[in-house]
Amino acid sequence: CHVTQREVFTHTESFATALRAALREDPDVIMVGEMRDLETISLAITASETGHLVLATLHTSNASRTLDRLLDVFPTEQQEQVRVMVSESLRGVISHQLIPRADGTGRVLALEILTNTPAVANVIREAKTYMLPGIIQTGKKQGMRLMDDALIDLYERRLISAEEAYARADQKLMVRQHLEK
Repeated sequence: CHVTQREVFTHTESFATALRAALREDPDVIMVGEMRDLETISLAITASETGHLVLATLHTSNASRTLDRLLDVFPTEQQEQVRVMVSESLRGVISHQLIPRADGTGRVLALEILTNTPAVANVIREAKTYMLPGIIQTGKKQGMRLMDDALIDLYERRLISAEEAYARADQKLMVRQHLEK
């Protein structure tokens, strides 16, 4: 196992430059610390399409918003092509939040998990990412989980407060109903 690390502004001038250099080394896995710009996102998608496992971070609160941000960075005339590329190369999206524990002793992890299934790929291709929460909800057998379900679970296990669960919920009405049971 060989690991090469590049730090932006120390070893390279940008994420895109580092990604280009990494691709010349024929890596199996590429970790992009943060995808902030069109060039970096484009290179990451290309690397993924050429068979590399690309792991990347993006500051969003759930899988739908992650994909929207990833796709919306491209000019309108390129978005259809990019949606097809992403739908074919995406393996999954994991969104997380570190939430203050109810007992005040630190934080607890809440996860939303999306895996790329034919239904997910179709929704991405058709620019209907608003449908992803429904697919995630019905995709539990494929290992998927909504953030709201994670919040409810943490609340029911008394790890987080009702206030924290509600404040972080996407579907506030549904979460409130669970919290009031």
